[in-house]
Amino acid sequence: MNQTSLHTKVKQLIIDRLQLEGMTPTDIDDAAPLFGDGLGLDSIDALELVIGIEKTFGVRIQDEDVGAKAFASVNSLVEFMRSRGVSENA
Repeated sequence: MNQTSLHTKVKQLIIDRLQLEGMTPTDIDDAAPLFGDGLGLDSIDALELVIGIEKTFGVRIQDEDVGAKAFASVNSLVEFMRSRGVSENA
């Protein structure tokens, strides 16, 4: 899958908000799980990402169930954001 501008911005947000030093957007697989065996993020990281997504893209994550689906991978997060009206060049 070709990376889009939105994919790259989401990955950069993950790196910046979670202070993943030494990582670049290309180090994060679009389809890899963000939690568990993927990037290995935890609930504190999830909260930080929710805040970052809301501040950067103006997208509100209503509840834990929505967040769990949206934060499954970069692909699912991008799809969630697109469904909320975030444009590719946001």
